[in-house]
Amino acid sequence: MQNQKEHWENVYQTKQPEAVSWFQEHAIQSLEIIRSVGTSLTTNVIDVGGGASTLVDDLLLSGLENVSVLDLSERALDVARKRLGFAGNSVTWISGDVCTVNLPDQRYDIWHDRAVFHFLTTPVDRAAYVHQVMKSVKPGGHVIVATFSPDGPEQCSGLPVARYAPGELHQEFGPSFELLEHLSEEHKTPWGAVQHFVYCHCLKPH
Repeated sequence: MQNQKEHWENVYQTKQPEAVSWFQEHAIQSLEIIRSVGTSLTTNVIDVGGGASTLVDDLLLSGLENVSVLDLSERALDVARKRLGFAGNSVTWISGDVCTVNLPDQRYDIWHDRAVFHFLTTPVDRAAYVHQVMKSVKPGGHVIVATFSPDGPEQCSGLPVARYAPGELHQEFGPSFELLEHLSEEHKTPWGAVQHFVYCHCLKPH
């Protein structure tokens, strides 16, 4: 994990947030899915691998008061904190590895991840990730995970990734997770390349 942490700290030390391939001015697809759930002021949302993403900004603008952002890179979290200014004081910032960090039990109504799962290339890491979902998401809570699709990149930021067809992504969580929808996204990088993503939106078992 330390080597991974050093890698991501270096990325955010050497590149501007808007110069990385995964940059989105607004995470429109993610926002649409989260809004479709029907949130309230008390809805607890965690953005896993959120880093410097602007999703947290738009969630706060939507009126959500219980937003957490988890990332391996403290520098990435600092970028988001500074951008938000005073508004960032209401966010719970968590620096750590999603597979091992101590998350609260049954806290989150919505678990969102557009940045992490496809970097988990071993069954052990993926099982640890699903264990964290089972531990920290409320029964019946929404789990929204996006990865590269089969025709997406084989690497990201110089690291190998796992690519998933929609059914394969849902299968990683198991049949006890009720599948609500699959969505696709054509993401344009800041330099105009197109990357294909697949989103899996399911419910944690009761």
